[in-house]
Amino acid sequence: MKQHRKIRGLGKYAFSRRQFLWLTGGFLAMNNLPAGAKTQNFAGLTNAWDKTFAKSDKVEHQKVTFTNRYGITLVGDLYLPKTVEKKMAAIVVSGPFGAVKEQASGLYAQTLAEQGFITLAFDPSYTGESGGEPRHVASPDINTEDFSAAVDYLGLLENADRKRIGILGICGWGGMALSAAAADKRIKAVATSTMYDMTRVMAKGYNDSMTLDDRTKTLEQLSLQRWTDAERGQPELGPVSLELKGGEPQFVVEYAGYYKSRERGFHSRSINSNGAWTITNSLSFMNMPLLTYIAEISPRPVLFIHGEQAHSRYFSETAYQQAAQPKELLIVEGANHVDLYDQVEKIPFAKLSEFFRANLA
Repeated sequence: MKQHRKIRGLGKYAFSRRQFLWLTGGFLAMNNLPAGAKTQNFAGLTNAWDKTFAKSDKVEHQKVTFTNRYGITLVGDLYLPKTVEKKMAAIVVSGPFGAVKEQASGLYAQTLAEQGFITLAFDPSYTGESGGEPRHVASPDINTEDFSAAVDYLGLLENADRKRIGILGICGWGGMALSAAAADKRIKAVATSTMYDMTRVMAKGYNDSMTLDDRTKTLEQLSLQRWTDAERGQPELGPVSLELKGGEPQFVVEYAGYYKSRERGFHSRSINSNGAWTITNSLSFMNMPLLTYIAEISPRPVLFIHGEQAHSRYFSETAYQQAAQPKELLIVEGANHVDLYDQVEKIPFAKLSEFFRANLA
């Protein structure tokens, strides 16, 4: 497959180390914020509709739980076409980084279910309705495993064909999806939308602008924070995400325009809408690159989708270069990073459906 368009590289974003830590969940807050949510009450889960998008009358929705390899119980939304046939193709969806299944991943899952797939959108470990403590933590290892655990679940469904399972990662979970597909050979096709490689951005800064001195100072601060957390008996959280003070980069303003807007993407369980990551959240990401083995996804196909105007476009462009054939890069004209979260007129659902239908045949 060929790249759809040749796009010029982006210029450098000039971020201070302070801004970088804030954007990636590693900001050293001076004040103590409340601890995250307590142990999840899985018995209290309901199918009540609380999504940021309208419920479709073309699919059935069901709340489900499953357990990953680390014993963490994950919660997902299972979407089934109204007419379910035996042994259908299935797709796992998750992301963006700091979001919940009631936001973009649910929209993608429901739409793909309308087009004839069994789909599962899930909350990653330590977030949303899923289990795991402490809360509001991410991990390149455990969150990659979360995708494989979702594949486990789909493969046990009576109406799902375990030989025809694909995955789709949005934003920061795009990198996790690629990592999962490289290791888990049961995954037959993988797509990403508006992808971030969180290990790259945390280790090197946006557009690889972090110097070795910056990295060393950041790790020194985060290492010292561990003493503070040990003394407190729980990890300290950073400031509430995306509280704009003025002077932020345009793409941060765009993030806030989605996550903070009750007319668009706000959800009370979303870290980016209403919470904060732990201060030390970026530690493991800074030393464990996700895409080391991306070429090993081949001969299974990869589809990268990104917005032409997205600040993050370079993640998909370089991942595309590193991946082996068969691969495809689709650039959506006029779209920024956040447009591909919920702007249905810009999200290429027809292309996604075509990709999975052809490769999960």
